[in-house]
Amino acid sequence: MWLMRQAGRYLPEYRALRAEKGGFLALATDPEAAAEITLQPIRRFGFDGAILFSDILMVPWALGQDLWFEAGEGPRLAPKLTTHAAIDALGLADTAKLQPIYDTCTRVAAALPPEVTFLGFAGSPWTVATYMIAGQGSKDQAEARTLAYADRAAMTALVDRIVDLTVDYLAQQIAHGVEAVQLFDSWAGSLSPTQYEDWVIAPNARIVAALHQRCPGTPVIGFPKGSGAKLVDYVAGVRPDAVGLDETVDPAWANAVLPTDLPVQGNLDPIALFAGGDALDAGIDRILDAFTDRPHIFNLGHGIGQFTPIEHVQQLIDRVRSPR
Repeated sequence: MWLMRQAGRYLPEYRALRAEKGGFLALATDPEAAAEITLQPIRRFGFDGAILFSDILMVPWALGQDLWFEAGEGPRLAPKLTTHAAIDALGLADTAKLQPIYDTCTRVAAALPPEVTFLGFAGSPWTVATYMIAGQGSKDQAEARTLAYADRAAMTALVDRIVDLTVDYLAQQIAHGVEAVQLFDSWAGSLSPTQYEDWVIAPNARIVAALHQRCPGTPVIGFPKGSGAKLVDYVAGVRPDAVGLDETVDPAWANAVLPTDLPVQGNLDPIALFAGGDALDAGIDRILDAFTDRPHIFNLGHGIGQFTPIEHVQQLIDRVRSPR
């Protein structure tokens, strides 16, 4: 059991450190602070996995886009990559920008109890590309989807750049102590079947295959949020070592259609965790009952909300770990 975004702003100890150190990017590139944040939920709750405190937009930052975080609004990237010429203008990756993340990995790996797994991550190419093209998050990823239809060569060039750096980025995380990695494809659900094959399955498959070759034995978890029935194709095409399910997926359906030996991760609704009480217990039990006969990592269907009460997280932990 671990929770997406478990190291972050719902914790009072995180908010105190952020007030002392500054904004998100300053924290993520400060190995001492980022390691402390990664370890905070392990000390408080005793999760089975620690998730690296960082962000999926470190890759576009290293590829040359300016990155900053607007208070209350989220990340921003500039310049927007809306043309092939703008994509071609990207220089070589500045890998020195990523060194603080690797230094954080080294610190965390040395500090974690041996029974706690250390998880790293990166954004999947499609999701990262949507931010690079629009300069921020968007509801329907229309700018990226339009570019993919109108100029396939441009989108291919951008995705190729992201794939290559992501493989190196995750391999370096692993070399510095990470024991498993997750690929976050937060916007996979916005694509048509053809675009899903081109921009979700194919790029993620390249990353997984490359990591299996470079880092044999290191599990890769795929998380294609919003994929629905396309999860079956994702698993067959990408061949991850485990697959994360978002909260819209019926766990009983997933258990019936996915390969019987495939570990699954998820998929409690973060809003159920926020609500707490009987609804939280019922949601937990439904997931546990569905995955009784397969390897299962208990997690949320997406990231924990910043206003989630601490006592609800403890309720979740107690329920999952209670005898059944």
